[in-house]
Amino acid sequence: MAKVSMIQRQKKREKLVAKYAAKRADLKEQLENRDLPLGERVQLSMKLAKLPRNSSATRLNSRCLITGRPKSYYRKLKMSRIALRDLASKGQIPGMVKSSW
Repeated sequence: MAKVSMIQRQKKREKLVAKYAAKRADLKEQLENRDLPLGERVQLSMKLAKLPRNSSATRLNSRCLITGRPKSYYRKLKMSRIALRDLASKGQIPGMVKSSW
C-alpha cells in the first residue's frame, strides 16, 4: 500500500491539471504562432511559466486504483501487477486464471 500522502498529492495534481488544462492549451497554441512578434511570445511564455508546476500533465504519475502503487502499472487495467495477481487468484477478474503446475 502506498503512503496516503503520496496518493493525496497525486489527486491534488489531477485536479490542478484539469483546472488549468484549457488555459495551458490556449497559451501553448498562441506560442506556436510564429507571426507574433518576439516580445509578445516572450510574454506568453512567461505567463505559461507562472502557472503552477503541478498543473502540467507531465507531472502526473500512473497509480494503481487499488493500492496506489506507482510502479509496475498496467495501463489497460489501471492496476499494479501485485493487485492484478491477487484479484486473479481470488477469481475476481473474469476470464483470468492464475496458472499453477
